[in-house]
Amino acid sequence: MVERLQKILSAAGICSRRTAESYIADGLVTVNGRPAQLGDKADPAIDRIALDGTLINGTFDVQHTLLMLYKPRGVVTTLSDERKRKTVADLIQDCPVRVWPIGRLDMDSEGLLLLTDDGELTNRLIHPKHEVEKEYLVWVSDCNSTAMNALSCPMTLEGQRLQPAKVRMVRRDECFTVLSITIHEGKNHQIRRMCASCGMHVFRLKRIREGRVYLDRRLLPGQWRYLTENEAELLGQGK
Repeated sequence: MVERLQKILSAAGICSRRTAESYIADGLVTVNGRPAQLGDKADPAIDRIALDGTLINGTFDVQHTLLMLYKPRGVVTTLSDERKRKTVADLIQDCPVRVWPIGRLDMDSEGLLLLTDDGELTNRLIHPKHEVEKEYLVWVSDCNSTAMNALSCPMTLEGQRLQPAKVRMVRRDECFTVLSITIHEGKNHQIRRMCASCGMHVFRLKRIREGRVYLDRRLLPGQWRYLTENEAELLGQGK
């Protein structure tokens, strides 16, 4: 069947459609030996489609890459930034494979960020219908039982209906209360907005889990490692 090249690459699990478009624009995709152009179509059953010289047709076995990065605060979750801010791409320059972030983590937030070259996995982890949980440690002020109960209930923020969060207290000291907040949505600045609506100010936000994969405590901010085989399998087990 004739399809657009970016759809073929995405369906093969090689990358997202947007990333496929960048590969095509960079001249990395060929069809029958000729460089492809944006908008080109092909039939994977007939045409010889290659990415950076490697055929993707037939039973070609794609060996995907999965990284765990401890994203520090002040780093943008993107591969390039027109404002010249530091990006996650700057932190993984020594990775030999071209990967992209799975979802986003706000510039002012830190913690677990997964990166991959697997388009199918990316779509499964970020699509709302799969309800993949994300757990955060959140340092807040002005926390009380009323505020915690409000966080655990459905709420509407700026016309957006949000599902209830799972909330528990981790510890409390003279200055802050540390909460564990688990959500499966990914609205813009969602947790900060939720806390603000309940009268709490967020001083620090750290993602520690996505699905069943936890941030490696041995990683320092800015460091990364490959996921283990067991961790990669856990990502395929839903919540």
